[in-house]
Amino acid sequence: MKSPRRTTLCLMFIVIYSSKATLNWNSESTIHPLSLHEQELAGEEALRQKRAVATKSPAAEEYTVNIEISFENASFLDPVKAYLNSLSFPIQVNNTDQITDIVSINVTTVCRLAGNEIWCSCETGYGWPRERCLHNLTCQEHDVFLPGHQCSCLKELPPKGPFCQRQEDVTLNMRVRLNVGFQEDLMNTSSALYRSYKTDLETAFRKGYGILPGFKGVTVTGFKSGSVIVTYELQTTAPSLDLIHKANERVVQSLNQTYRMDDNSFQAFNSNEIKLSVTPEIIFEGDTVSLVCENDILSSNVSWRYKEQELEIQNSSRFSIYTAIFNMTSVSKLTIHNITLGDAGEYVCKLILDIFEYESKKKIDVIPIRILANEEMKVICDDNPVSVSCCSDSNIDWIKTEWRQEGNINISGSAKIHKDSICSKYVFRVDRTQCPSGSSGTTVIYTCEFISGYGARGSADTKVTFTSMANLTITPDPISVSEGQNFSIKCISDVSNYDEVYWNTSAGIKIHQRFYTTRRYPNGAESVLTVKTSTREWNGTYHCIFRYKNSYSVATKDVIVHPLPLELSIIVDPLEATVSCSGSHHIKCCIEEDGDYKVTFQIGSLSLPAAKEVKEKQVCYKHNFNANSVSWCSKTVDVFCHFTNAVNNSVWSPSMKLNLVPEENITCQDPIIGVGEPGKVIQKLCRFSNVPSSPGSPVGGIITYKCVGSQWEEKRNDCISAPINSLLQLAKALVKSPSQDEKLPTYLKNLSISIDKVEHEISSSPGSLGAVINILDLLSTVPTQVNSEMMMHVLSTVNVILGKPVLNTWKVLQQQRTNQSSQLLHSVERFSQALRSGDSPPLSFSQTNVQMSSMVIKSSHLKTYQQKFVFSDSDLWGNVVIDKSHLENLQPDSSVVTMAFPTLQAILAKDIQENNFAESLVMTTTVSHNITMPFMISMTFKNSSPSSGETKCVFWNFSLANNTGGWDSSGCYVEEGDGDNVTCICDHLTSFSILMSADTPDPSSLLGILLDIISYVGVGFSILSLAACLVVEAVVWKSVTKNRTSYMRHTCIVNIAASLLIANTWFIVVAAIQDNHYILYKTACVAATFFIHFFYLSVFFWMLTLGLMLFYRLVFILHETSRSTQKAIAFCLGYGCPLAISVITLAATQPREVYTRKNVCWLNWEDTKALLAFAIPALIIVVVNITITVVVITKILRPSIGDKPCKQERSSLFQISKSIGVLTPLLGLTWGFGLTTVFPGTNLAFHIIFAILNVFQGLFILLFGCLWDLKVQEALLSRFSLSRWSSQHSKSTSLGSSTPVFSMSSPISRRFNNLFGKTGTYNVSTPETTSSSVENSSSAYSLLN
Repeated sequence: MKSPRRTTLCLMFIVIYSSKATLNWNSESTIHPLSLHEQELAGEEALRQKRAVATKSPAAEEYTVNIEISFENASFLDPVKAYLNSLSFPIQVNNTDQITDIVSINVTTVCRLAGNEIWCSCETGYGWPRERCLHNLTCQEHDVFLPGHQCSCLKELPPKGPFCQRQEDVTLNMRVRLNVGFQEDLMNTSSALYRSYKTDLETAFRKGYGILPGFKGVTVTGFKSGSVIVTYELQTTAPSLDLIHKANERVVQSLNQTYRMDDNSFQAFNSNEIKLSVTPEIIFEGDTVSLVCENDILSSNVSWRYKEQELEIQNSSRFSIYTAIFNMTSVSKLTIHNITLGDAGEYVCKLILDIFEYESKKKIDVIPIRILANEEMKVICDDNPVSVSCCSDSNIDWIKTEWRQEGNINISGSAKIHKDSICSKYVFRVDRTQCPSGSSGTTVIYTCEFISGYGARGSADTKVTFTSMANLTITPDPISVSEGQNFSIKCISDVSNYDEVYWNTSAGIKIHQRFYTTRRYPNGAESVLTVKTSTREWNGTYHCIFRYKNSYSVATKDVIVHPLPLELSIIVDPLEATVSCSGSHHIKCCIEEDGDYKVTFQIGSLSLPAAKEVKEKQVCYKHNFNANSVSWCSKTVDVFCHFTNAVNNSVWSPSMKLNLVPEENITCQDPIIGVGEPGKVIQKLCRFSNVPSSPGSPVGGIITYKCVGSQWEEKRNDCISAPINSLLQLAKALVKSPSQDEKLPTYLKNLSISIDKVEHEISSSPGSLGAVINILDLLSTVPTQVNSEMMMHVLSTVNVILGKPVLNTWKVLQQQRTNQSSQLLHSVERFSQALRSGDSPPLSFSQTNVQMSSMVIKSSHLKTYQQKFVFSDSDLWGNVVIDKSHLENLQPDSSVVTMAFPTLQAILAKDIQENNFAESLVMTTTVSHNITMPFMISMTFKNSSPSSGETKCVFWNFSLANNTGGWDSSGCYVEEGDGDNVTCICDHLTSFSILMSADTPDPSSLLGILLDIISYVGVGFSILSLAACLVVEAVVWKSVTKNRTSYMRHTCIVNIAASLLIANTWFIVVAAIQDNHYILYKTACVAATFFIHFFYLSVFFWMLTLGLMLFYRLVFILHETSRSTQKAIAFCLGYGCPLAISVITLAATQPREVYTRKNVCWLNWEDTKALLAFAIPALIIVVVNITITVVVITKILRPSIGDKPCKQERSSLFQISKSIGVLTPLLGLTWGFGLTTVFPGTNLAFHIIFAILNVFQGLFILLFGCLWDLKVQEALLSRFSLSRWSSQHSKSTSLGSSTPVFSMSSPISRRFNNLFGKTGTYNVSTPETTSSSVENSSSAYSLLN
């Protein structure tokens, strides 16, 4: 028996009513499988599942049957609905083969006649499918369905199904605001308040939303602050907006009024998402991007927001928004033109309809476009194909690639696209006609641009420089010179573009760049090879080579150098000799190489023949000079050798001096040295003296003899041993050689080996030691780069000549006052600066007398430079530290080299102050490239003499003492010293050490601290007093400047105080900076010195102005000058003269950088005596003012007949004399002591007196220039005293019974009265007012009131 089969039927009735009474029953059944109708009631689905489980049979086939019933009478609809509602389901239908169950029958669609139209509407819970709403006309509905769902009414019945279908359940996320205060318990789901709110609200929600069709339930999900925001979920079928609003009203009515629900705050958020699409999917910078937002909700209220900035996007030049409704769909399109990397981020499309909000988000990424191409290319115009290429680093489907060019010449070509379209190549050919020499070097910019399908563009530029092959023109004249002469070869190119210019010999050896210079011009270039002293090595062919990339332009020139001895290579004997007037003397000139020369000896116009003599390699020309052949007795004659070669070029030898003397004066005789008078001193070449020498390897140098009695005594021996002399001659030849770079490494190796072998000769011969130093000095000027091996050979040589066995020889050199110790140090520094170790490990060298460490600056792993040197034999050590922050300023791959010498300090000359040296290292630190940024180096020395006095950090300044060198402390200071150790900080690099000064106290000693305290406190006290003086003058100015004379007096006092105040302020600021070891840049130091100089001079010139005005008022009584004229003269003298002196001093000394001292910001004394530009004017003014004071006092005390100034005028004049008489000597005395402190070795007492007197400088101006004035006192009393104090003061002054502080009868005043030769009780505090009627006649006497 077959299993029973159940079929679910759904009846769809369509009713049409009209005025006809005829009933037509036309039934058309359409059967759809359930797979085509998936929207069923949840209850029906559950029932079907129960049946399936009960029968335990395979799932029944389910069908939906749509039945269309037409009624002519619309009244039949309600009975049919009532009947269907009364049925009890399921209804079983028995068939012979199967069992069918009718699960439910519902009315879904009803069509009515509306005028001339038929409106087909869906029953509650049903709606038209979307495709019907899109392709059919909808009715003018008043009952709008929930947004996002199908329409409910169509005009005319669709000819074929589907008809109205059941709507699916929806979940609405909603929220509403309660206008009550938010409480934290609402955040706690287990609190009583939370449960109470939840229960009451859900009860009200169920009552309100229960009217919605298909209502399933409502749940409160939480509370938020903002009053109280209630969030809840509503489950229902698709209700209309009107029903939603009605339900919301019922919720408000059902809820307790204490909740104060805001009926306008309901919001709903549908869980359905808006469709948001982006075109293109992969976005590149510059694309035009479209974001399209689509929704079934028929609303144009759409907004776009850029979430990264929370800003709403508006229409602009780059952003455009278009919103419209198409086919029952709301569409909004955001277009971003030329999108940038900054536009990347999340974009939000938001649609609002009534209380419903819908939004969708999309994050977009913008990929930058990078087009790769060579930035620069150099192309030679040689008609070969050249290509410029570029590629995209992203695999984009580019639709087009464009090439364009920009430049003064047009070189076009063709573009070729690579198969994968991410690369493009532009190929062109260019010949010399397209870029002639006038346009050679022209740059054309080729730009390749890739364009995408959405507008993105990426481009890259390639600068192509077109260069013609250079046509070289070389000096056309043949070059034929003799040795010792100069020549030059000029090589001219018609193009200015090249990578390198150099000269080669015919053997392919590069000529050292010191011999040629190259200049570039707009339309060409030239290189000039210049040889100042030609030798036989310069004989040959020379190539001028201009290289551009791999192309070479070459021009050649032959140079013929004819043999001729160099003047310095001609050895003469004797250098000087005494010849008896009746005797003779052998003279000779020798050269190292033979040649075809014509040689004569010349004495004035007298020419003497020469006999040639060859000994091995040495060729000598001799002549036996007979004094009888000339009549020049008792005369000195100069003899020269004259060499003439085959091309008739000639050279003169150094002179030989022959002193012709009577025979009876000669006492000393020697067959080799010759004859001489008593006391005669002569010099003789060592090779021609008694010094042993071999012909093949002669000794060098000079030996000095003196005739004492009848014997020649050796006074000085500067002979150079034969091996070292040979090395010296080779060094002199090397620096003249065109291939000196190639020869130098071998020579340094041979030098090191030879010096090690002859160490004993160096230790006993100052001449040999000096020769080695000269060799190093010559060679240090040759290399542009020194490798590690060369540096090792140099230091090995230095180690020998700085050994302790050689120190005594050094002392002999010091006694000869030579600068060879400084010369040696300079040579070693030049070698270290040229050291390039490249990629090899840093060079380290350690010997008994020199150690070296180095480091190469690598920007990738920069570290602090720290080196330590220990010399156990000398019991000395030291270390050097340079912080990596300072090394960052150096160029990459720079070499930092430090060398330490334990014995060098002992041989370096002492400085001019005769400082005592602490036994310590000399450490030299150099950098291979110039330092342009501020630089600090820290060094620690072992101090072997901790109790010898103050320790100073010094460096060796090669420019001191007429460039012979000396110790200098500029830019260095002692950071820390604990006795055995001294740490120095310097802001530059060179050779450093420490020294002890016995004259200057240790800054940490009691005397040093006392001097600092006196200086700072004194100048500070002076500044306060001057400021007080200016304040007092400002307060009483109107009261004390009523007449012309008083006005000018107080003008002078104010300017004196102001100038001294500014000068002292500059002084104390600069002193504080330097004492605390802050870096004060040289420009700032020059500026500070200038202003201190200017304002201190202004003080004295304003005092001079005051004195001259007093002199004028007393001497020229009847002469009247306006106030403006007096002011103009006063300011010109007070500020104009100081400015002129200061500017002239600066202009005369600063170009040579000797305006300031090396370690103090004040006028230089040691080098230029610039300090005299301050001292001389100041002292002259002191003398002038003292003279004026004497004249004024004399005139006041003994007035001439007719001079009858009133008492006020006499008081004013007396005030002037007091001011100048007191101020000028004090200021002059102060600076008199100050000037003594600038001289070396000044006694400390002068420093202390100068510092103490500075304490009272400002005080004296305040007291004697300001407060001493009676009118100032009265003005202050009248301004600040109470009335009773004023009356008491008036009474005391009128009666003369009391003595004010500044009365001439007071104890203080009596002391100053003695200065003016006046005693007694003369009271200057009693004023008399000058009436306006007599002011003109009395103004000549009232200078200071």
